[in-house]
Amino acid sequence: MDLEWNDSQPIYRQLRDRVVEMILDCVLKEGDALPSVRTVAAEYRVNPLTILKAYQQLVDEELVEKRRGLGMFVKNGARHLLMEGERHRFLSEQWPKVYATIQRLGLDPEELLNGNGAGRAPSAAAPSATGQSDSEKKEER
Repeated sequence: MDLEWNDSQPIYRQLRDRVVEMILDCVLKEGDALPSVRTVAAEYRVNPLTILKAYQQLVDEELVEKRRGLGMFVKNGARHLLMEGERHRFLSEQWPKVYATIQRLGLDPEELLNGNGAGRAPSAAAPSATGQSDSEKKEER
């Protein structure tokens, strides 16, 4: 786990988010053990209670399970559950902003999907800062 703490949110939350990323990226697979609380606390010089709080949040979210005497393990179905949640969050929170930007800039969906257009000059049909395309301006003259 590579972590650099920032002041934007509590450390336990950042740690929880990092474990979630590791599950989504298949670094931690279903059935894999999470690093022990002591190991993480010593490696990152964080209070063990902070690590425990992050791990407990993962247990509460039913992503991780405690196995007495063995540690914490990623539950079966955790990645699927996270994917559903992340997809929902993206579609409800981020996509409307992305879509609005696409519309505002007059971007062509095919161009976006193909990765074309990056660094190219605007086309004659593209709206200018005034909201008119070059061809529309010529028609007015």
